[in-house]
Amino acid sequence: MRHQSTTTIDAPIDEVWRAIRDVEKWSDWTPTVDEIHLHAGDELRLGGVATVRQPKQPAREWTVTELDDGRSFTWTTSSPGLRFSADHTVTTANGTTTVELTFAVAGPLAPLAGLLGGRAIRTAVDIEAASLKKWCERTSR
Repeated sequence: MRHQSTTTIDAPIDEVWRAIRDVEKWSDWTPTVDEIHLHAGDELRLGGVATVRQPKQPAREWTVTELDDGRSFTWTTSSPGLRFSADHTVTTANGTTTVELTFAVAGPLAPLAGLLGGRAIRTAVDIEAASLKKWCERTSR
């Protein structure tokens, strides 16, 4: 299962990236996150681990597996039979900032997870994109 949400944001790319990169403050702008705590300091970094607490979900340890500072990061987590991956990408062209959020579920239990939780996952990703847009456009003014 894979779901992608793309939105344009009327804010400079550096401000949008700052909001995405500051994962410990995500609960300020999206209802899909209760708390995120980075284990090794206050900065997102390659190989860094964060505990993510979300409504109606068990706390998960997410590891940053890719980081292109100023542009994108990917983090992953797993549980028996499942691997989760979340990509966060910011681009700009002709003065327009675009954010692409992608969530993927893989592993032997992925079809079952998609069937049971696919709708909730799609809704959460879409809410995160809309919440980020609202937050960035409000704070950039």
